[in-house]
Amino acid sequence: MTIRLPPELDSALEEIARQRHTSKHALIVEAASLAVERYSRREEIDAGLQFVLSHDAELLQRLEDA
Repeated sequence: MTIRLPPELDSALEEIARQRHTSKHALIVEAASLAVERYSRREEIDAGLQFVLSHDAELLQRLEDA
């Protein structure tokens, strides 16, 4: 896979990699993993919210009316 980064982002990654004594590749893999994790959590949260809204609709309505 080839990744073409804007020059500013490439320079920023280069600096972070230098400071952390790692490679830009390792930083990009880490960032991709974090993005996947964040997306997965968002899906789990959305699914949980939909579950509550569908299974507790009557209770939520009573609370709203209280």
